[in-house]
Amino acid sequence: MTEFFNALVLLTNFVLLPGLTYGSQLALGALGVTIIYGILRFANFAHGDLMSFGTMFVILVTWWFQGMGVGIDPLPTALLALPFGIAAAILLTLFADKTVYRFYRRRKSAPVIFLIASIGLMFVYSGTVRFIIGPADQQFGDGARFLLKVQEFKDVTGLKEGLAIKLSQGLSVGVAAIVVIALFWFLQRTRTGKAMRAYSDNEDLALLSGINPERVVFFAWLIVAALATIAGTMYGLDKSFKPFTYFQLLLPIFASAILGGIGHPIGAIVGAFIVAFSEVTITYAYKKFLRYILPESWEPDSLVQLLSTDYKFAVSFVILVVVLLVRPTGVFRGKVI
Repeated sequence: MTEFFNALVLLTNFVLLPGLTYGSQLALGALGVTIIYGILRFANFAHGDLMSFGTMFVILVTWWFQGMGVGIDPLPTALLALPFGIAAAILLTLFADKTVYRFYRRRKSAPVIFLIASIGLMFVYSGTVRFIIGPADQQFGDGARFLLKVQEFKDVTGLKEGLAIKLSQGLSVGVAAIVVIALFWFLQRTRTGKAMRAYSDNEDLALLSGINPERVVFFAWLIVAALATIAGTMYGLDKSFKPFTYFQLLLPIFASAILGGIGHPIGAIVGAFIVAFSEVTITYAYKKFLRYILPESWEPDSLVQLLSTDYKFAVSFVILVVVLLVRPTGVFRGKVI
């Protein structure tokens, strides 16, 4: 029985906790993508680099606070800097909407035009971030590292395997839960949220009802900028900040949104956790886990790893292609791409 619990702890350490953490981060990113698609009817390819831009400002303000000795130990100083990053991302998105998207919106351009424009903005955002902070890895986390340490768990349980819960993992899951609850409350309970839902469901009927489309678009960008910055900051605290990584995250984020049903917020969350756990479980090496649960004579010699971690984004790509071919509306029947 002890061997079974050791195997369970091992799986929790390297599959369950990373999957929950990564899924929480993807969920916030996918919500931003699905909101823009629901309101403006286009796939925003600049979303990954918007996450990078907002996180960059969080890092710069974090370093400024750290230099002045300001902190909230044991929590990371980045939480104090988060509102500044959100404000910067909001200003950027509103500027982009005013100078680029509004022009095409007034001309009632096809969605593909908006998509191409977002790709152009993606390169602008990316270049700006690399120019200001550079392309290399940046560490900005401080405060406590662990909520639960391996040795502490071993001392309490007496097991061979120890469980470690990082503070960044707890923050990712906790912050994501708070943000999602606040977002759904806003969409369900407030007048502006109801207007956004009505505009997303039927644009013509919403306009006939007196809903101001520019107000809806304004609040959509506010929410998306906040979600992108929070998601990027949580990912950076959990891993590290590297601008190109946020461009790569665009693939699993889109896979999450499309799998759940693009334009459907609950679908974006469900899709994010499916994608996250798919990536983690397929790239995990099960050799040590199987050693605990199988007879000694059956112990595998190989790592028993279905796919190298270098190719984890291939999992998202496969999911994306399969969903588009088999069920384009996604699990929750969102809008068709």
